[in-house]
Amino acid sequence: MLNWIFWLIGAILLTVTLLPLTNSVTWWVRMWDFPRLHIATSALIVLLLGLPLVTSFKPLFVSVLGGVFIYQAAQIFPYTPLADPEIELQSASQPSDEVLLMSVNVLMDNKRHDDLNAIIEREDPDVLLLMETDAAWNEALEDTLAGYATTKRHIADDFYGLIFATRLEAEQVELLWPVADDTPAVRASLTSPNGVTFNFIGLHPRPPVPGNSTAVRDQQIKDAALMTQSTERPTIVMGDFNDVAWSWTTKRFKRYGNLLEPRVGRGMLSSFHADRILMRFPIDQVFMTEDVGLVSFRRLEKFGSDHFPLTATIFLENPGSTAGNEGTRHDDGE
Repeated sequence: MLNWIFWLIGAILLTVTLLPLTNSVTWWVRMWDFPRLHIATSALIVLLLGLPLVTSFKPLFVSVLGGVFIYQAAQIFPYTPLADPEIELQSASQPSDEVLLMSVNVLMDNKRHDDLNAIIEREDPDVLLLMETDAAWNEALEDTLAGYATTKRHIADDFYGLIFATRLEAEQVELLWPVADDTPAVRASLTSPNGVTFNFIGLHPRPPVPGNSTAVRDQQIKDAALMTQSTERPTIVMGDFNDVAWSWTTKRFKRYGNLLEPRVGRGMLSSFHADRILMRFPIDQVFMTEDVGLVSFRRLEKFGSDHFPLTATIFLENPGSTAGNEGTRHDDGE
């Protein structure tokens, strides 16, 4: 009996490993993109416990569980400190050239408005992207947002409200509804303090949950990459992607947009779920083109939302100038 229990668990782990390889857009298939660390850990534990107990087809049992562990571990390896970073930390030539960007899914039902106001006032971001903003959040943040020269708002009670705010010079800020979706994205052309124009794209597509296929989410992420691909300006993309950093959708996004990722080589910095340590995934994303310098990338403290806020401090050098040496700042790892 015990022999078959181990085999059943092994079969389940193999199945949930193979399902995402189909590239299906069905929610219950794509959800298995998320817990790769959990599947790898489970496979290793079952393999070690089963070695002395499994008697039937033991070489096959070892191959199946070993293969699951190796494959899943390979997918998440780039998001560990053991991997080489894609982006080295640097310092701007002048500290005044740095730009702080903040992305926050506030959780619409979260009532701790003052806690987020305090975080925003403390961090003082130059570019702020807020998601799940309803009328209550819009009113609660009014005084804080008054300090920003440009704001763009989509206030909604369906968990897909969005507020974009910046104190930088804004050439253009527009809300988009990609691929006929009802979840907005924001695209902005901004100018850094030292006069370099760059693009900012903010996303919050729907998650893979019952009732939602991932087709629209995947297309929205792809469209953002194509927007990046079609411009020669430096570009930063932020937001709650509702997709993990290691999914094929995100890998395609990076490839199409020629984008780099601060998480690679630094740890997962999982942003959701803030209250469930064993169910945390890196679904709030920051990506940038290679002509963007990275000073720091941080996950901030909890404030009542199911997401942690993320910040990235970047700089853009004028052509012909030289970036500073690699910085000594440290990221907040897992």
